[in-house]
Amino acid sequence: MTGATPFRKRRFRGKGAPAEAEALTTGPETGPGATGLPVPSSDAGALLPSATGADEGPVRASGARRLQAVRNGVRKSREGAKAAVLFIADRIIENAPRVPVRDLATLRSQFPGLGPDQLADKLIAGAANATSTVGAGIGAAAMLPVPPAMPAELATEIIGVAAIELKLVAELHEVYGLRPPGSLKDRSTAYLTAWTEERGVDLTRPTTLNAALGGQMKRELRQQIMKRMFRSLPNLMPFMVGAAVGAVMNRRDTKKVAEKIRGDLRARAVPWHALTGLAPLEQPRDPLLAPPAWRKALEGPN
Repeated sequence: MTGATPFRKRRFRGKGAPAEAEALTTGPETGPGATGLPVPSSDAGALLPSATGADEGPVRASGARRLQAVRNGVRKSREGAKAAVLFIADRIIENAPRVPVRDLATLRSQFPGLGPDQLADKLIAGAANATSTVGAGIGAAAMLPVPPAMPAELATEIIGVAAIELKLVAELHEVYGLRPPGSLKDRSTAYLTAWTEERGVDLTRPTTLNAALGGQMKRELRQQIMKRMFRSLPNLMPFMVGAAVGAVMNRRDTKKVAEKIRGDLRARAVPWHALTGLAPLEQPRDPLLAPPAWRKALEGPN
């Protein structure tokens, strides 16, 4: 038919091509206006479900679960650290009255011919050697790290270092003639307060046992233990690295605390000749027994 195909399309028909094929490709039924084949509009994509939209629900749920797991882990870690600090604080408070302390007469007999400052130097050096030995021992124990044992190793180190430094604090008070009054328990509480606050005991303001072990002192003790825990974390490094780090850091920290307390005591020191009628110190019934390595480092060379 003459009107079946437009004139402009007829000139592109090749020789031998059937007219039906030309009609199928160029006819009005297959054109943009054909009714047999629907042409999607520009808004059709918004009505069709997408794979991304279908996966948004599971992805969000998975992200929420991971976030909640992180929050639970942080909360459990915080609770575990708090429980560890409370445990260490209780052990230090229990051990304070059991720390054996040498009185001034014993110290002068063990280190004859030394003045107060020279004797204090000897005591500080011995305590620094002892805490260094503790740090090296814990670091050696953590040579091949076992995660479940690390909190126990850290607690053992802090409790051991605290006992050595409490002994040092008490003996520095003896050297400078500033022994706190009261019973063994009262003195040990005063020494514990001095160690926590890193200053000497003020004899003009005696602290009762209940006030010393009150909320303020316990908070300061927990803060001191927390600082020690963070500083002691490198001691758990494997392959003997922690042993060297622990030895150096414990020695440095002990000397730092001792120099602060000695500086405070030296300003209020009582001369030895004025200490007349000083009674021997009461010793604990169940004293803490230090390992031989610690005892040798504490006593030092005579």
